[in-house]
Amino acid sequence: MDKQYRAAPRPEPLDQELCALLAGVETATIGHFEFAGFITGGVRPVFPAHAVGRAITVAAPGRDGRVIYMAIDMLEPGDILVIARLDQDEIACVGGGVAAAAKARQAVAIIVDGPCTDPSEIVANGLPVWCRGVSAKTTSRHIQLGGEINYPIACGHAVVMAGDCVLADESGVYVAGPDRMREMAIRAAARQVQSLAVRRHLQAGHSIFDLDRENLS
Repeated sequence: MDKQYRAAPRPEPLDQELCALLAGVETATIGHFEFAGFITGGVRPVFPAHAVGRAITVAAPGRDGRVIYMAIDMLEPGDILVIARLDQDEIACVGGGVAAAAKARQAVAIIVDGPCTDPSEIVANGLPVWCRGVSAKTTSRHIQLGGEINYPIACGHAVVMAGDCVLADESGVYVAGPDRMREMAIRAAARQVQSLAVRRHLQAGHSIFDLDRENLS
């Protein structure tokens, strides 16, 4: 690897039992009781999707697209590419080509705290992408500024470590270490069961405060 780029080894795979547990968990449920670990700053899905996977992190500056493709070459089935745009500019480092290459590696999703390009191609490709808007300004693999792969990054105001577990859906993106994610998943799954009863109560025209009085009695 070129001297201006650094890549740490691939992290350990995620426990498939944890991934299965998260299949029915919503980020918004976790958001009821957790405050840290959410990727924000306007990062939204290009199309509604639900994704769970292992974080492969990338620190990508400016118009350097080379580091993105280096990271794609390291992807394994079930990975989510999480990209920090170091300059917070309007340069899109994810487009139709990057999405196609990541899907070919059986990645689960791409998350970037910057814009994407080729949104129609991304939709047609079917690989979920979370990003911050759309831009016609793009990166090039021929521009070499440097970058890092599988080192800690700050993506959308959240710290992301290589090997973290990522849960992403139409409401947002939540990232945590596997042990913490397991705690959140168990708690969220239980809350979602309770929420179904609350939803039925509200759909019947009852007040939410009736439930509070029942809990106090």
